[in-house]
Amino acid sequence: MSETGRLLLLRHGATEWSTSGRHTGSTDVPLTEVGEEQARGASRVLHRVLEGEPALVAVSPRQRAQRTARLAGLGVPVADGGLGGGEPVVLEDLAEWDYGAYEGLTTPQIREQRGDDWRVFRDGVAPGGQGQPPGEQLEQVAARCERVLERVRPALGRGDVVLVAHGHVLRVLAAVWLEAGPQAGAQLLLDTAAVCVLDAEHGVPGVRRWNLTPGLLT
Repeated sequence: MSETGRLLLLRHGATEWSTSGRHTGSTDVPLTEVGEEQARGASRVLHRVLEGEPALVAVSPRQRAQRTARLAGLGVPVADGGLGGGEPVVLEDLAEWDYGAYEGLTTPQIREQRGDDWRVFRDGVAPGGQGQPPGEQLEQVAARCERVLERVRPALGRGDVVLVAHGHVLRVLAAVWLEAGPQAGAQLLLDTAAVCVLDAEHGVPGVRRWNLTPGLLT
């Protein structure tokens, strides 16, 4: 790797569904008041860890990610107190995992239906039926993340790149960045509105900072 910038990940702030543990893929739920405050707090983290104005800001097509980006100051001109980075680019490949028949369900509910200790990174999802999202397996999510990385790598030659998206897709993306296999995303726990910094040293991809929130800044 020859990038000079780092890849920063920002998960969206809290929603009613994320707070209750419901799997939220294609359902376009808004941030709660707490989520909006978390997004504003993410701005303080980004101000500390960004090395200059972002070379690129890319966001998920879902409103919860786009609202988080805006409240965090991404795409807002530096002259207006924001972080800059230009108008965020919407990437469909940054959408959350499509949970199919499990959309809107909590893990305990899914396990009760299946009668086992279901884990999304290990067992995947059941295809959606009529009127439900089709569902997506881990390898398909990983392929989307590969496309995202291919899309943003040129911008890393100019500086930091910020991606604003969702918990599971960002965990898969980090695992793909690390060349560890997408299953490794299961071990990369990520809170709402947390910031992560992915980097490379001597051509080896790595994690510089993970799951940063305002209270964890040092």
